[in-house]
Amino acid sequence: MKISVVEARDLSEAWFMCLCEAMDKGYEYKIDRGSYAGQKRKELDLAVIQISYPGTRPLVPDVPQGVPPPSTMDYVESYLPYLMTSHRKKGEQYTYGQYLEKQIARVIRMYREDGYNTNQAFMSVGSSRSLSQRDPPCLRMIDTRIRDGRLKFIAYFRSWDLWAGFPSNLAAIQLLKEYMAGEIGIEDGELVAMSKGLHLYEYSWGLAKAVIRVS
Repeated sequence: MKISVVEARDLSEAWFMCLCEAMDKGYEYKIDRGSYAGQKRKELDLAVIQISYPGTRPLVPDVPQGVPPPSTMDYVESYLPYLMTSHRKKGEQYTYGQYLEKQIARVIRMYREDGYNTNQAFMSVGSSRSLSQRDPPCLRMIDTRIRDGRLKFIAYFRSWDLWAGFPSNLAAIQLLKEYMAGEIGIEDGELVAMSKGLHLYEYSWGLAKAVIRVS
């Protein structure tokens, strides 16, 4: 298993560097089960992305003229309730928020009441029943840490669409981190994201090449 380590300054740079890594080193295969079954994708074995200043604006990447943007801030803001609240729209199997909403409040309270030096402020997504779902949750955990007066996140995705999912997910997770840091009364810190399934679907290979070529 090859571990791809990406060290980036901000979310946009992280996305671009991961595009380059996936196009250059991604394992190409046909999907047997899951989203876009029967089609191909390029996937990194294990990606570890460390982002030093994830709060740098804009949170979503710019793309060359003629390339459809992978995300927008309007979409990210509409996505936030899916991440942070238990409300489910019609047709949704689940939301991340149905698992995270109560945990967010508990983690904030834990740090405020018990102090910062703990390894217990961990938030999980999914359950033992998730494996039986047609599309189990992709985000599976957000771990937290406070060092030097800053809140840091470590997020893990079991499967992760690099073209469209990555920019929207990380922008929303960053906004969640900023909210929690404010509620705890500390500064915002770095973001580390990991996945053993960071991938580009075949439809996005040409788009990724256009971004890389122009940039």
